Amino acid sequence: MTPPTTLVTGNPMKNKILRLNDTLYLTCIWISGLSVIAMSLIIPWGIFARYVLGTGSQWPEPIAIVLMVVFTFFGASAAYRARAHIAVAMVTERLPKPTQRLLASAIDVLMLMVAGFVTLYGAKLCMETWGQTVGQLPWMPVGATYLPVPLGGLTTLIFVMEHIAFGQQGDRAVVTFDHPKVKVEAA
Repeated sequence: MTPPTTLVTGNPMKNKILRLNDTLYLTCIWISGLSVIAMSLIIPWGIFARYVLGTGSQWPEPIAIVLMVVFTFFGASAAYRARAHIAVAMVTERLPKPTQRLLASAIDVLMLMVAGFVTLYGAKLCMETWGQTVGQLPWMPVGATYLPVPLGGLTTLIFVMEHIAFGQQGDRAVVTFDHPKVKVEAA
């Protein structure tokens, strides 16, 4: 299924990149959503097993924690692209336009640095801990539990580069498909 997009006429390469990022955005949304659903099923099972069956399962808590990390990093990446993240703009909106543009550029550079840091050092963390196992889940390497960190950092890095190259994408059809369409009429 091809996600709904807003195409730019006359620039096929830009359209391909934006469509690819639309697909990446939807993937992040689905991964995050499925993680929340899985957590919502796993946590009650752990409670049921402990208090009704009288035998506590060891696996629900570590799996739920991993799913929370997945939800957090992929959800944050998607929120960045959709411009649905928390942003305090009270001060910057009162500044002159040239200063606002300068601050926006500085924020883009800082976001590149943070996303690059999370990607690089998250990958190093995964590699360094891959030989260890989770106590309650001896089949799972600790490094696998950290994989959402560099992968979420990488998707954020891609969306930051997209924002720098093509501007903010929060108004794309794939992002706003569930928002009501409001017609503004002249008075």
